[in-house]
Amino acid sequence: MNLMTGIAAVLLAVLATVRPALAGQDEVDPLASPRWADMRYLFPEGATLRFDPRVRVLAPAVAENPLQVPLTVDASELGPVSEVLVFADFNPIVEVMRFFPEAAPAWLGFRIKLQQSTPVRAAARTADGVWHVGGTWVTTVGGGCTVPSAKAGSPDWQARLNQVSGRQWNRGAQADRIRLRIEHPMDTGLVAGIPAFHLDQVELLDAAGQRLMRLQLHEPVSENPVFTLRRGAVAGPVEVRGYDNNGNAFHARIAP
Repeated sequence: MNLMTGIAAVLLAVLATVRPALAGQDEVDPLASPRWADMRYLFPEGATLRFDPRVRVLAPAVAENPLQVPLTVDASELGPVSEVLVFADFNPIVEVMRFFPEAAPAWLGFRIKLQQSTPVRAAARTADGVWHVGGTWVTTVGGGCTVPSAKAGSPDWQARLNQVSGRQWNRGAQADRIRLRIEHPMDTGLVAGIPAFHLDQVELLDAAGQRLMRLQLHEPVSENPVFTLRRGAVAGPVEVRGYDNNGNAFHARIAP
């Protein structure tokens, strides 16, 4: 009996070492999600997580269309950010995307698919290795991850695959914004007979080849994704390049 007790104590000690740590260890999830404990395993072993109001996730409280839920993630108040992870607690595919701001601020607008009502969160990693977490609840009718893309019924979708259109704003309230749209079905693989087929990597570079931002995308990003970002002090044309999970590459230029 003493041997079994000792083994159990050792196992508990080992398990405790692999659990990501919250600053203060017992911070309460402000969104009161029953899945928060599971979400903590998205982060590296030993990572420090901190709920931080400076990481803002802007989304409608009620989303009428679960296939196209608008989202803006703004972590620019943190200063330099190395990486931002976006995830939805109750989605069947939890991780939505990661983006890596370089010359551009940590600010990105896009649309996602939701399977049901859920907290949607962003975690921004700063240079000291701390993950700053913000989020919001989105209520929706659900089903966004388990219906076929609209392109599934279009006979010519392959001819338009990975076509890029975009625009830059230089004046007015939208000055310093870049918006691009990429034609892609973004299939989740959760519909019978339709395998996962989605954009994988997208990067934006200025005229000198300096990278503004890199995006690492997953299935819950909406079909024909539209991304809006701020270019900061960068001016001139922007180059867009990337590929999907089947290796189909694309390359485009957005004029100033």
